[in-house]
Amino acid sequence: MTVIVSAAACSTKAPNGADGRSPQTAKIAFLMPDIASTRYELYDAPLFKAKVKDLCGGCEVLYQNAGGDAAKQQQQADSALAQGADVIVIDPVDSAAAASTVRTAQGRGVPVIAYDRPIPAVKADYYVSFDNEKIGSMIGTSLVEHLRATSAEGGLLQVNGSPTDAAAGLIKKGIHSAVDSSGFDLLAEYDTPAWEPGKAQSWVSGQISKFPGKIAGVVAANDGTGGGSIAAFKAAGARVPPVTGNDAELAAAQRIVKGDQYNTISKPIKTVAEAAATAAYAFAEGKKPRGDTTLFGTPSELFTPTVVTRENIAEVLVGDGKPLKTAEVCTATYAAACAEAGLT
Repeated sequence: MTVIVSAAACSTKAPNGADGRSPQTAKIAFLMPDIASTRYELYDAPLFKAKVKDLCGGCEVLYQNAGGDAAKQQQQADSALAQGADVIVIDPVDSAAAASTVRTAQGRGVPVIAYDRPIPAVKADYYVSFDNEKIGSMIGTSLVEHLRATSAEGGLLQVNGSPTDAAAGLIKKGIHSAVDSSGFDLLAEYDTPAWEPGKAQSWVSGQISKFPGKIAGVVAANDGTGGGSIAAFKAAGARVPPVTGNDAELAAAQRIVKGDQYNTISKPIKTVAEAAATAAYAFAEGKKPRGDTTLFGTPSELFTPTVVTRENIAEVLVGDGKPLKTAEVCTATYAAACAEAGLT
């Protein structure tokens, strides 16, 4: 998918503007939300930096990770502006709190690209992400179809993401679209503070005690909360039911191969990171990306991911040219399971 840009300047610093820098020496802030999800450090940041370098050898990426702290992310944004950032790309810890970052930056003529998670309260200059509502629908539908195919009995637990993350809200909405009419009772649901796997584990542990032998499956909004859910069943000595995930993390791929986790979502992180870098550089040049849709009043690019189960993991996620290498997934612990899954 190609970013369409207009040559007309928007509310950004003009090329060769008052700061004396040309677009070829632009500073682009890339502010990620947390380390609970390993993808930001392992994939998003290095892929974004590489694309910026490819587009603009003299540009500088000001990278920071907030570690799940919204106040810290605000400080990082303020620091980036003080360092002369020409564009801010932000994946907000707290979507509501990030509105002040958008207002402050735009007030200084610095465009803001919302990355991965939207900022509904104000209009960012651009939004690059996955179709998060569709992700929720996809993982929920995949699980429901599997439970029906296996004649599973019982109800479902729904482990949502952070209540301060607007993207988590979209995933939650998508999950409900699949679960509410599935015929499986929703036993309970939980909004996981800061997406913390440990908090998801604690909550699921309580539900195992409350609904012994009655949990047919768990719809978890990402791999971290899915992993926490699985850990809860194992700690309780209970059978692990099918559990969903999202993000295609290495540990999740290993759990799928082993049979502990039912599915995950393989996101085109390289595509999204590069689209954000391309849009950021366009803004640095004084151009205005148009996107191909609009969400929360913001020009947007939304990419569709793929559901991964044990049946298609070799085709979609692991192997030559895939997001994960066979050697890193199929360590000695998982060698036999990998062979069964067709990964060796």
